[in-house]
Amino acid sequence: MIPLKDTIPHRKVPFVTVSLIIINFLVFFLELRQGVYIKDFLFKFGFVPAKLFLNYSLTKKVVPLFSNMFLRGSWFHLLGNNLYLWIFADNVEDRLGHVNFLLFYILCGLGANFFHFLMNINSTIPAIGASGAIAGVLGAYFLMFPRSRVVTLIPWFLFWEIVELPAFFFLGFWFIYQLLLALFSTGFASGVAFWAHIGGFLAGMFLLRFFLPKFKGGFRWI
Repeated sequence: MIPLKDTIPHRKVPFVTVSLIIINFLVFFLELRQGVYIKDFLFKFGFVPAKLFLNYSLTKKVVPLFSNMFLRGSWFHLLGNNLYLWIFADNVEDRLGHVNFLLFYILCGLGANFFHFLMNINSTIPAIGASGAIAGVLGAYFLMFPRSRVVTLIPWFLFWEIVELPAFFFLGFWFIYQLLLALFSTGFASGVAFWAHIGGFLAGMFLLRFFLPKFKGGFRWI
């Protein structure tokens, strides 16, 4: 299923969401300029769980926890991440406010990295991408806008159909699908940090209580 848009218009210009998308593209262009040094670049700025146990400076251990959110492995990775960010983040930014949303986004990314670390503690493969942070946005959207409609492109073999799905169904299906992939794939060897997606989504749902303490709707219906 490919989301195309949601049916809730944003009330204010989503400055942070747009800025994050622009930064994502700029950093990807910087990656493309690395040429044969791209592996060293990704190992330096991607999050490598095993690096936390090696003899690196504290800075070299901490910086990747943040910088890995802005790295991408391919054009498909870049476009997919930013598609979800554009569709779902603007409404969350509307509710949280610009500064709070940026802090929320970063904390979700850190939560995703922590979860990935717990499930892949000895991995020497750099984890890159904002999927975990974006999953946190999806978790918040899941609670705040469950009755929103997501215009979705569904491929059926040779046919493509566009339908409107309730957000709680689309995002609930997304979460369950990620969980199944995490449980039954060969871990991070599959090339995708599925546990980071799970951790990010749960972090977003948990952190929403602190960013919107008066919000009770989603916590009731779930």
